[in-house]
Amino acid sequence: MSRLDSAIRRLEAQRACLDHAAALIRDVPGPVVELGLGNGRTYDHLRQVLPDRAIFAFDRQMDAHPDCVPDAAHLVLGDFADTLPDAQARIGARAALIHADTGTGEADRNARLAAWLAPHLAALAAPGGVILSDQELVALAGQALPLPQGVPPGRYYLYRAAARSGG
Repeated sequence: MSRLDSAIRRLEAQRACLDHAAALIRDVPGPVVELGLGNGRTYDHLRQVLPDRAIFAFDRQMDAHPDCVPDAAHLVLGDFADTLPDAQARIGARAALIHADTGTGEADRNARLAAWLAPHLAALAAPGGVILSDQELVALAGQALPLPQGVPPGRYYLYRAAARSGG
């Protein structure tokens, strides 16, 4: 498969998963977290499919298209190690949907980041919320959801946040 075909398949899978996740959180309160704003394509799509939700974007630096830049109150810049530990305080609630698009193209680096991210994302997610990731979050494997029709296994990953007692 060419890199172009692979990119197209990745984007189609990403859109299908975002749309599916948006439907899954219909009755889950909380904002949306876009982890890895990049050029802003998925942030822009989330604005379209979830127009009534606050969407907070986290990334190391600003590289988004000018039409896809969140306002200052909804943009968190810096290393995830610095910005994620207090993300719930920043956004004011647990997130109904977390989309983590953090892949780098380097398998070992991706695996290390995914292992670090998993507990932080689980803690940030609202009970019943959805975590959508371009990387497998092995620690959340027991919470995996089926992918939408047409999305091949391993292309994207969906998880349902566990219900928890207490705050």
